[in-house]
Amino acid sequence: MKLLEPSEYQAAAGAVYLSVVQEIAWLLPLAQLEHIGASAIPGAVSKGDLDICVLVTAQEHARAVQVLQGAGYVAKKDTLRTPELCMLLSPRTDTDVALQVVAKGSEFEFFLHFRDALRADPRLVEQYNLLKQRFAPFGMERYREEKSRFITTVLTPQVLPGRCAESAPVASGACNLD
Repeated sequence: MKLLEPSEYQAAAGAVYLSVVQEIAWLLPLAQLEHIGASAIPGAVSKGDLDICVLVTAQEHARAVQVLQGAGYVAKKDTLRTPELCMLLSPRTDTDVALQVVAKGSEFEFFLHFRDALRADPRLVEQYNLLKQRFAPFGMERYREEKSRFITTVLTPQVLPGRCAESAPVASGACNLD
């Protein structure tokens, strides 16, 4: 797998994003559309594809997927699909475009949290790039496993000495901060 430097793909991906978002906004006017994935992160290397998060209410999720499929988008095989998440592939032939149709408020909003974490910290982008470059030669399965580990690490709250993570269990007063 060949990874592209940002200068080789980000401008083109941005233009395709604007085009696809126009189409989706017409199909799903109440959807919140977010540019996600490497092309949305300044300085990130990429396969050159484009990822878009289509956020809809949980009640509208199934209908949104149906509307997009009616417009030619196809559910990607062998990916996680739940009532809150569906990955669709674009019928476009000029650029690989994937839509992550996500129910608002679900755990799958992590796509946005990860993007925002990398946009806020260039050191994370550098680490992510190095990881992708290191594991690209090992095939797609290993590449995705390592990316998943990295994403989990970035999104897992770190507990500092003398502090507690909000979700950490409080046992015998160990996390009281008074």
